[in-house]
Amino acid sequence: MKGNKRKTYSIQLLTALAMEGKFIFSTKEARQLSDKTDIPKQYVSSLLMNMVRNGLIKRLRQGIYTRTEVTAGNIEVHSFSIATYIITPSAISHWSALHYHGFTEQIPRVINAFTSKKVVTPGMRGNNVPSNGRQAWIIDDIRYEYITVKKDHFFGIEDIWIDEFSRIPITDKERTILELFISPRMFGGMGETIGIFKHHIDSLLLHKLVKYACQYGKISVARRLGWTLDKTGVSESIYAPLLKMHAIGYHLLDPTRPNKGKCDKHWMIQNNLVGEI
Repeated sequence: MKGNKRKTYSIQLLTALAMEGKFIFSTKEARQLSDKTDIPKQYVSSLLMNMVRNGLIKRLRQGIYTRTEVTAGNIEVHSFSIATYIITPSAISHWSALHYHGFTEQIPRVINAFTSKKVVTPGMRGNNVPSNGRQAWIIDDIRYEYITVKKDHFFGIEDIWIDEFSRIPITDKERTILELFISPRMFGGMGETIGIFKHHIDSLLLHKLVKYACQYGKISVARRLGWTLDKTGVSESIYAPLLKMHAIGYHLLDPTRPNKGKCDKHWMIQNNLVGEI
């Protein structure tokens, strides 16, 4: 492909992307857009490589690209858009969702997203699996961490406009709060979880939160949440479904702490945070 043709095809592709409102796109989408241009499909891959070399687009991962600020009208692509595009299906979750919904003022140092897909990142080559179980991509010095969950646990997701150009999937308020009870270790333990929950309880749909806990289906999660709702003074009519999930043996209130403390027979919970909450 000669230089003049490359330049013409590059302009045509960038124009087609702009017309479609696409800031992030795949090789497959570029080939589809070639139907609206003079670009032969067999030239698309080499054209994309040339456009990367010339700084017109940026490669995020194999087969996925973004327009640069120069070719996107100085518009910076939101990190949440990148996170949910390079791995699909996925949704912004955990600390990132917690901060977005206003449940914490702590600004996360990484972008968290959960997915039902097995993620293999460049850093995992040679069976180099991260010790925290979170696979990560690093793009422009931003760390994107992915938590793989069972397909049955990939729920509680809403689509929101993160800016005027991008609509992205994110865990809703109740699914975000439920994650505190699912993974208290990631959030600093149950003391932190209960503190966040109590502070923001008025902004939550508690029936929906209980429904999510039942849908998640893990007894320890249901018992931690139920115990917290009970001790917070919530009506039994709201948390009653959690009591119907039969528990065999006691579950630690905080799985990150030692196995000691008073046992609550009603909830089959061992309160190992006595005096701390």
